[in-house]
Amino acid sequence: MFTASNWQQYRLIDAEGGERLEDWNGKILIRPDPQIIWHSDRKDPLWKKADGIYRRSSEGGGQWIKKSFPDEWDIDYGDLRFTVCPMGFKHTGLFPEQAANWDWFTKLIREANRPIKLLNLFAYTGGATIAAAKAGASVCHVDAAKGMVQRARTNAALSKVPEDRVRWIVDDCFKFTEREIRRGSKYDAVILDPPSFGRGPHGEKWIMEESLDKLVAQLVGLLSDNPLFVLLNSYTTGLSAATNGCILHNNLTHIFGGKVTSDELGLPIIDRGFCLPCGSSGRWTAQ
Repeated sequence: MFTASNWQQYRLIDAEGGERLEDWNGKILIRPDPQIIWHSDRKDPLWKKADGIYRRSSEGGGQWIKKSFPDEWDIDYGDLRFTVCPMGFKHTGLFPEQAANWDWFTKLIREANRPIKLLNLFAYTGGATIAAAKAGASVCHVDAAKGMVQRARTNAALSKVPEDRVRWIVDDCFKFTEREIRRGSKYDAVILDPPSFGRGPHGEKWIMEESLDKLVAQLVGLLSDNPLFVLLNSYTTGLSAATNGCILHNNLTHIFGGKVTSDELGLPIIDRGFCLPCGSSGRWTAQ
């Protein structure tokens, strides 16, 4: 398991009965999680002292029940800083398990000893973009949601990322990559974090099972002659870590060589002594 174990200001305190108990830099939140199908006693007193709880509605969706937390606040991961903002569908604007990937590719970028141009697709609020930029990469950040790109820009400013280090794009990822290929653009690294289902800014449809392999195959035309890595994340139920690895292997190794590793992403649960699985990642590297 790729485990995010280096957080100082985030803690997954407990997980039981379909819910997480989390500490986000001093704010205690309870959120639903479909992976947590086990049941046991809730001995930690913080279960009864949460600052906010996300409750699902029987009609779909849900809402935050606020007790004592602001609309947003900041959280640090090393020299990275992000805004936490509890929003619709239980999200907070940050996936803390992705820190395992940030640590991994940050080391690759810093040890490459050459300029690295990186493409981040479905880039959300910019966690990977900021980690890569702080490591020295020049990043093209692409997401179809204008509001998410604006949040990413705010996070980049909080983390003191140089303004010329990131190119911010609001676009459908498929259409953008097609145009980049026609323009002859090349990248040394690519990060993909696609949703199970989504729509572009002009109604373009994305369905993971139908579109992912085609997109990865298309990205081959964007990789430089000396690519460093490709990272594929997935939160789609039923799409295993091994499947991510197979897609990368099938599209990349016969052209560029290298190797593929894949595994679940995980967060340590402090009160349980084991890790909560939180999606999966496939990693291709040239070495």
